[in-house]
Amino acid sequence: MHRLNYKHLHYFFAVAESGSIQAAADRLAITPQTISGQLKLLEDELGEALLRRNGRNVELTDAGHLAYEYCKDIFRLGEEMQEVMQQGLATRPEELRVGIVDALPKSITHQLLAPIIARNPQMKLICREEQMTTLLGELAVHRLDVVLADSPVPPGMNIRCFSHELGASRLACFAHARLLEDKSFPDCLIDAPLLIPTGSSSTMRTNLLSWLKRQSISMRIAGEFDDSALLKAFGSEGHGFFFAPEVITEEICRRYDVKVAGTVPELQQAFYAIVAERRHSHSAVLELTENSRGHFGSEND
Repeated sequence: MHRLNYKHLHYFFAVAESGSIQAAADRLAITPQTISGQLKLLEDELGEALLRRNGRNVELTDAGHLAYEYCKDIFRLGEEMQEVMQQGLATRPEELRVGIVDALPKSITHQLLAPIIARNPQMKLICREEQMTTLLGELAVHRLDVVLADSPVPPGMNIRCFSHELGASRLACFAHARLLEDKSFPDCLIDAPLLIPTGSSSTMRTNLLSWLKRQSISMRIAGEFDDSALLKAFGSEGHGFFFAPEVITEEICRRYDVKVAGTVPELQQAFYAIVAERRHSHSAVLELTENSRGHFGSEND
């Protein structure tokens, strides 16, 4: 395999940023013919067309979009390297890049990461919230150091990574006081509005709906939310019952002015740190997986 010619990548990146070969040529102070020739060599080397004509402009193909994303990382790292070399190695802050599955409660995330940052005050924390599949793709190409999730890696994912369970909590049910009336739990849920996470990938959603079915409790789904904080905000206004880990009960009741309707001992929400297989692991990730294991304990008793 031939090594990539990074000058070719630089020309491609300029075209992708500018939207046309002529604009890129003006920006780089070279002829359009030079850029066209270098792009052809790059496409031959990669075996994929990266650009297609669109009038006087060009647009990225699917392969071009992928190459463009890699180029952004490559040239960002190049600029960072130059800046670090100019400023001195000692000035570069260590980074911890964390992917957070959007269904994971933010307070749980904070509880897991706060001790790491406290012990490493010079560390720069970078958090990205997304769906599991997107974050695992970022983890696989080492754009993330760790993914925090409410479930282990789904079966069938062709990614070499490991799921470390950090702890678990049984689920509690919350609601505004006016929804509770005098009914006991779980009878208060019958025909009541329910607020739940979106998507079949949400472990809590799947387990909760299965539990309701086993209990022969029919609830009306009044809202589905990607953002767990937004879900709780709607719950605080009395739009429906919602479920969350019992371990953060005090915070939920205080912040959202809701009450605990009841707990479901047979429903557990576990929390995982997912890391990719690599030769050298980030020291903070090792600290997270070793020191945070069992952080929330077991709520089975």
